[in-house]
Amino acid sequence: MTYLFITIIIFSSCLLVFKAFKNTKDIKINKINIASKSAIKQDSTLSILHLSDLHLENISLTPIQLAHKLENETVDLIALTGDFLDRKRSIPKLLPYLRVLNRLQPVYGTYAVFGNHDYVLKSDDLNDLKSLLEDNNVHVLQNESETISVNGEAINIIGIDDYSTNRSNIPLAYQQIKKGRNIVLTHDPTVVLEMHEYVFDYLMAGHFHGGQICYPKAYHLAKLGKLARSNVIKGLHMHNSRPFYISEGLGQTGLNIRVGSRPEITFHDVAIGSQAG
Repeated sequence: MTYLFITIIIFSSCLLVFKAFKNTKDIKINKINIASKSAIKQDSTLSILHLSDLHLENISLTPIQLAHKLENETVDLIALTGDFLDRKRSIPKLLPYLRVLNRLQPVYGTYAVFGNHDYVLKSDDLNDLKSLLEDNNVHVLQNESETISVNGEAINIIGIDDYSTNRSNIPLAYQQIKKGRNIVLTHDPTVVLEMHEYVFDYLMAGHFHGGQICYPKAYHLAKLGKLARSNVIKGLHMHNSRPFYISEGLGQTGLNIRVGSRPEITFHDVAIGSQAG
């Protein structure tokens, strides 16, 4: 009887782990529409492909599979919100994913910020990662911004560095912005709680993996700050009447499993229009 009980426990555990691993292959594609409250007329939209938390040490989506999921899509801009990898030997693995993104030929380019796992790399290795990104047409923003023009309107792409490792410098990130709309990329969304004096029209982040392992809530994320303690760990939210989005990410940390969460590819259509005043 004891042997049978142990066998059932082992079999059940293996089945659960297998199902949890299978969940890492069940990619969901979300499409989010963001209206502009400050525009008189919604002239057009800025289509943004958002990928986060690739964690190339634990990712179940191959570059070929990513290409298949994106093959019928056209985008204006690509946003990558950090945690590409945390080991030097993983850096070459990023190249085929970047080639897939380059084939999309985003009209206004590809922009990226680093996450806490990227900063595990030694400085020389982090520079190699940054160089690889930049050599493949990715604008890496570390508390800085770039401005694009969409239908004659200035759009500030603002990259705020990782909040969880105390690298965020919001005043520096906003220092060079022009009058127009502000789209913020950052890794840890908790930084929105520090942005009372800094306006954004839309903010995209990642970091929490939607909990990755939820039972039924992601109680283990409570140590990651006020948002996580409030179970604000994925999807679209508002802060001070400003919208921000938290991606569940594509890869995993620790074990390559997910329970109660799914990897995510997100398309954001952000309204661009004539402003009041």
